[in-house]
Amino acid sequence: MKKLESTWYNMAIVLTLIAVVAGGALGYVNELTKGPIQEIKARQLADGIKKVLCADQLEVQAPDTLENGTILYATDKGTAVQASDPNGFGGTLTVLVGFDAEGVIMGYQILQTSETPGLGAKASDWFQKGGKGCIVGLNPKDANLTVGKDGGDVDAITASTITSRAFLRCVNAAYAALNDEYADASTGATAKPKH
Repeated sequence: MKKLESTWYNMAIVLTLIAVVAGGALGYVNELTKGPIQEIKARQLADGIKKVLCADQLEVQAPDTLENGTILYATDKGTAVQASDPNGFGGTLTVLVGFDAEGVIMGYQILQTSETPGLGAKASDWFQKGGKGCIVGLNPKDANLTVGKDGGDVDAITASTITSRAFLRCVNAAYAALNDEYADASTGATAKPKH
């Protein structure tokens, strides 16, 4: 076989062929894994709803998605609300919060985070029952769910105030959505939603 000359034209053709083959392989793998990834996320969400509502069995109605991306999962045991804040220290933070019929927080679970391990990642435990910044059992209507540095009632995660603020904005946005208000997590502005 004759060796190709090292010309600009030949190099461009070889690199194009490599890119096409690599792109095709990546696309194929993406299609293969798309279904299983969606199944895993759906299972994690279902388990998360059970966890935040402290129930082993429950009936979840069709989710209600608001314009700001907040999602409400009404059940026979309470309502789980998924809210996100794009202003976490490591990027978007997504939290699932469970509320009882009176709006009391039953539990929460972090669904998506890119926070710093050992610091901001502590949000998954810090605000749980028995944690230093416990919000479980509180009603956002009666408690000021902002960090102490901002005049609120909640102890921020040590050295992770930005993550703590983002987390609490998610919780407050979830509560606002529960009460049929739209809450913009990045600004805190509220307005009635258009369902």
